[in-house]
Amino acid sequence: MSIRQRTLSLVLLVFGLSTLAIGVFSYRYAAHEIEELYDANLAQNARLLEGLMHAPLDAEQREALLASLNSALQRAELADQRIAGHAYESKLTFQLWENDRLLLRSASAPQAPLTTLDEGYQDTRLEGHGWRVYALSTRGGERRVMVGEREDVRGELTRAVALRTLLPDLIGLPLLGLLLWWAIGWGLQPLSRMAQQIRRRDPHTLQPLILHSLPRELETIAGALNRLLERIRALRVREKRFIADAAHELRTPLAVLDLHAQNALATEDPADRREALDKLRDGVARSTRLVTQLLTLARLDPEEESPLVARPADLLADVREALAKLSPLAAERGIELQLEADEAADWRLAVEPGAIDTLIQNLAGNALQHSPQGGAVSVRLTAGEHALTLTIDDQGPGIPPDLRLEVLERFHRAGPGAGAGLGLSIVDRLLQRHAGRLRLDEAPKGGLRVEVVLPRTHQGK
Repeated sequence: MSIRQRTLSLVLLVFGLSTLAIGVFSYRYAAHEIEELYDANLAQNARLLEGLMHAPLDAEQREALLASLNSALQRAELADQRIAGHAYESKLTFQLWENDRLLLRSASAPQAPLTTLDEGYQDTRLEGHGWRVYALSTRGGERRVMVGEREDVRGELTRAVALRTLLPDLIGLPLLGLLLWWAIGWGLQPLSRMAQQIRRRDPHTLQPLILHSLPRELETIAGALNRLLERIRALRVREKRFIADAAHELRTPLAVLDLHAQNALATEDPADRREALDKLRDGVARSTRLVTQLLTLARLDPEEESPLVARPADLLADVREALAKLSPLAAERGIELQLEADEAADWRLAVEPGAIDTLIQNLAGNALQHSPQGGAVSVRLTAGEHALTLTIDDQGPGIPPDLRLEVLERFHRAGPGAGAGLGLSIVDRLLQRHAGRLRLDEAPKGGLRVEVVLPRTHQGK
């Protein structure tokens, strides 16, 4: 269902319910006012009859007057539709009583008294019909004037008035629907133009939407779409750059591997072949590490990463296990790998599985690569109430202060032997996921100090 149809249906529903409520109220109000009017009319007719009876006539003249009135009322009752009159004429009735003798009655009045009251209004039922009767006493109560009206006549007139009141609304509702359909369509024209422009765009075009004279609500939507397009464009730019950088980084190692393989195949000397194969194996290890880092970085990309699911972990145990994996590399380079931590402290925290191993492999691995032969790499853990701190000091060349932000970018190297330039980028993104902090500083004995702060409870993104 379109917005126009939804809006029109809602408006017509609200209007219809409102009209129904107003109609019910109008009907009740009109019925009450008509009842009041008819009651006043009954009283007025009774007064007229009373005045007629009080006319200064002798008995013979009064009898003649009563006979004349009775004859006229009988003709009205027996007249056919060709005689001018009203259809409700025979349904309005009156009686004139003197003590228990009926002096005069209208054509439709019954023979029995309309009411037992001497004066006032009464609802009664005679000859199968309901009546509204007004009685008026004269001559000290000897004579009574009774004027009545059938309730079905009142109800019929009331319904007629109410229907005529609602008739304009019933007729105008379809017309209103058409007008609303046109008005809503006119109001939605800017949205339709926006939709048409989006439909006509090339799927590969990520330029911002250019729309003029937009309503305030559509300006918000257009701004959100343009921001989304900008994010997609930036994502594509990053993706292309990542692919280009990855291809560039892999091309050289693969070329070196191919060279070592050719040397191993070309030489006849077992020692030279052994040396070429050792270099080939080292190159495969470096390429494997590069590919692993690329995959890790792709997994941690803000646009592609899955929601973080943290699990309880023991930081000290995880760091000790990760350092054990690096101990062969430290022994090969003659570097002392030190771990300082309070065994009695509380090292519990919530992290993503494998996160600590990734941090140590990249940070401590970089420290081992940059530290000189016979040097030392110090890993220190500090436990706080709300966070745990990991500090790694090496004895390498360090990173100048003006480059410490740049080394967090992908493929940015701090020196000619700095590897692929992905380790710190991986660490930085991993800490962002865990709401952690990363700080680069100068180690007390020279080299680089890396400080990582991890909250105990997951609050990441």
